Amino acid sequence: MTDKEIIFVVEESPEGGYEARALGHAIFTEADSFEDLKEKVRDAVRCHFDEDERPAVIRLHRVQEDVIPA
Repeated sequence: MTDKEIIFVVEESPEGGYEARALGHAIFTEADSFEDLKEKVRDAVRCHFDEDERPAVIRLHRVQEDVIPA
């Protein structure tokens, strides 16, 4: 039985670019641009799951931290 979707938390990397971590699975990837990250996430999911177990949808949850003066 396959999960319908897998969720990744995406954050800007302190070194530049983006990092993505899957929730509930040991999958991590990073890239210099958001477009490259999407392709790397797809590749990571393909490598992690067998074809019959692969989720149908990959959801990227972008987290942005804003600091404002008090």
